[in-house]
Amino acid sequence: MRSPAQASAPEPDRRAGPPERDLAAAYASWLRATGRGCRSYRDGAGAFLTRWPAPQAWAAEPLETRLAADMHTRPFLTFLMLHGKLRPGYDWLVRRKIPGLLTYGLESPLADDLGRYLAAAEHLGFSAHVRDRSAERIVVRALIESGRPLDRLCDADLAALEAAFRARAVERGGSWANDRGFLYAARAVLFHLGVLAAPPPNPRSRHSSLGERFGGVAEPIAASFVCYLERLVATHAPATIKGIAARLAAFGRHLATVDPDLASLAGLDRRRHIETYIASLADARRAHDGAPISVGERRNRLITLARFLADIAEWGWPEAPTRRLIFPRDFPRLPRTLPRYLPPEADRRLAAALEASPNRLFADALLLARATGLRVGELVDLELDCLHEIPGQGAWLKVPLGKLESERMVPLDEGTLAIVDRIAEARSPGLPLPHPRSGRPVDFLLTHHGKRVSTSALRDELARAAEAAGLGHVTPHQLRHTYATALVNAGCSLQALMALLGHTSAAMSLRYARLFDATVRADYERALILAKARLGPVLPMKRLPLAEATGAADWREATAIKARLAGGYCLRSTAQGVCPYTNICEHCPNFRTDSGFLPILAAQRADAETLAADAEARGWGEEATRHRALVARLDTLIEESQAQ
Repeated sequence: MRSPAQASAPEPDRRAGPPERDLAAAYASWLRATGRGCRSYRDGAGAFLTRWPAPQAWAAEPLETRLAADMHTRPFLTFLMLHGKLRPGYDWLVRRKIPGLLTYGLESPLADDLGRYLAAAEHLGFSAHVRDRSAERIVVRALIESGRPLDRLCDADLAALEAAFRARAVERGGSWANDRGFLYAARAVLFHLGVLAAPPPNPRSRHSSLGERFGGVAEPIAASFVCYLERLVATHAPATIKGIAARLAAFGRHLATVDPDLASLAGLDRRRHIETYIASLADARRAHDGAPISVGERRNRLITLARFLADIAEWGWPEAPTRRLIFPRDFPRLPRTLPRYLPPEADRRLAAALEASPNRLFADALLLARATGLRVGELVDLELDCLHEIPGQGAWLKVPLGKLESERMVPLDEGTLAIVDRIAEARSPGLPLPHPRSGRPVDFLLTHHGKRVSTSALRDELARAAEAAGLGHVTPHQLRHTYATALVNAGCSLQALMALLGHTSAAMSLRYARLFDATVRADYERALILAKARLGPVLPMKRLPLAEATGAADWREATAIKARLAGGYCLRSTAQGVCPYTNICEHCPNFRTDSGFLPILAAQRADAETLAADAEARGWGEEATRHRALVARLDTLIEESQAQ
C-alpha cells in the first residue's frame, strides 16, 4: 500500500492515449464512434487546444475558470479525462455532472478496471443502482484524477475525493449523504478486491479522543479524568471506557455548575459536591430524548464515581481526596423486576412477521437469536464455522466470546439448522474481516454487502417486524428472555439453563425460575382446595343443576359447552365460555396412568368422540378441535398403558 505522499506525487499515466498533436483527430473519431458528431463540439475542442495546447495546463486554472467551460467544450474534456490526457482536480470533478461518464468509461481504456469493479460489487450483493452510481461518482473520478489503474488506488485517493465532497456540501450549505453512501460502497468493494488494506469504518460509529468526551468539564478536573481512562484502556473494552467516560463527565459538569472554581479533586467535599450530585441524579435526563435516567443508571453513575475515587486514592494520586466520600447506602436499591419475555401469542405473531419479512438475512438472524438465546453482540460475532456436528450428540452452535468473556456450545434442532443454512445462503461473500476485539481476519456468518451485519440493522428489522405483528417496542434481549422462559416452563434444570445462556452464576439464571415456579403453583392449588373445603368459596358460584341444563335428557345432548372428565362431567352455558382448565390434566407432561385405568380411559375416549361429533354438528369448530385433541391424547395414553 502506498503512502499519501506517494499517492499525490505525479506519475506517468499508463493508459494508452493519442499523442497531443493528434488529439483533435482522435476526438473527432471518438465523436463519430459514440454517435455525438457535431461541428460545434469540434469547434469547442479547437478553441480549447488553441488556448491550452497542453491540456493539463487547463487544470491549473482557478476553479471558476474551469467550471465556466461551455457545453460545446465539455465533451472534449470527458474525452481527455477518459484517455489519460487530463486530470482536472477533485474540486472540479465533484462539482460537475458529466453525462454518460460511466457509459463512455466502459468503452474507454478504463473499461477493464470498471468491469472488475462492477462485477465485484454485484458479487457482494449491491443493487444495480448502488453499483452504477458508486462506479460513476467514485471509481471513475478516482481513476481519472489519480492517473493510476484500479489495483493501485489507495486510501489517500479516496480521502482526497471525500474532502472534496465535504467541501462542496459546506459551500452549498447542504448534505453529502448520497455521495457518502456511494463512497462507503466503493471502499467496501475495493477492500474485497484486495485494493485497500482495510474495510471501511462503520459510518454509524463515532470515534472521539478521550479529551473530547469531557466538554463542559473544568480543565484540571477533565485532565484527571483523562489520565484515569488512559490507565484503564489496556484492561477494559472500548465500550466500557466509553461508559465510564460518560458517567465521569456527568459528575464533572455537575462540579462546574456547583463549584466552578474547584481546581482539584482533592478539594471535594461530601456535603457540597457529593450530596448535591446524588440529589441531582433524581432529576437527571437522558441527552438523546430527554427522558429521566433509570434507577440502574443512577446507581451506575455513583458506582463509577466511587470506583474512580477509590482507585486514585489506592494509586496515591495527589489529587485524590483524603477521606472516603461515597458509601454503600448512597446507592439506590434496584427493583427486582422479572425478565421481559414475550407471551406465547406475541412470540408466535413476531415469528410469523419475521418469516414473512423480505429482509431475509436480518430476519433469519433474529429467528436464530430466538431459537438459541444469543445476545445480539454474540449473534453478530458468530463465525462461518460456528456449526459443529458431534456423532451421537447432534448439531451444536459455538457461541463466541460475549458479554461475560466466555464461550459456550448450544444444541440445535432441525428447524434451527434450517435457519442457519438460509443465513449461509443469503450472506454476502468476500474477504475475511478484522475482528473488532482482536483484529484477526475472520469469516463472519452474518455479512451484508461485504461487511459485518450491525446490531443497529438487526434492531431496525426487529422494530419493523414488531410493528407488522401489532406489538409494541421489542428489543433483541427480549428474544433471549423468551427463549429462557420457554425452557423454564418446559422443566429445564437450573444447571442446563446456566450452560445454555452462558451464565456464570446461579443467581443470573434464577431470575427466570422466579417467573413460573411449578412448586409455588402446586402449593397454591393444594392450599386453595383446602381453604374451599373449610370455608367454602369466597364468592358465591352459581352451579347449573344437571336436570335444568339438560332438560332431563342425556347430558351429551345438552346445548351447552361440555367436557368429559376422568371422574365426572362439566357443563357450562355458552355465555360462560370454555373453562381454561378443561382436560388440562390429560395433556400435562406430568400426567401418568397405567393399565388399571384402561376402562376409565376407554369410557372417557368414547364420550370425547361423541362430544366432538356433537360440536361439529353444531358448528362449534374450536370445541370440536378440543375434543379431537383429547381423543388423540387418550389414544396415546391407552397405547402406553397397554404396552406396559
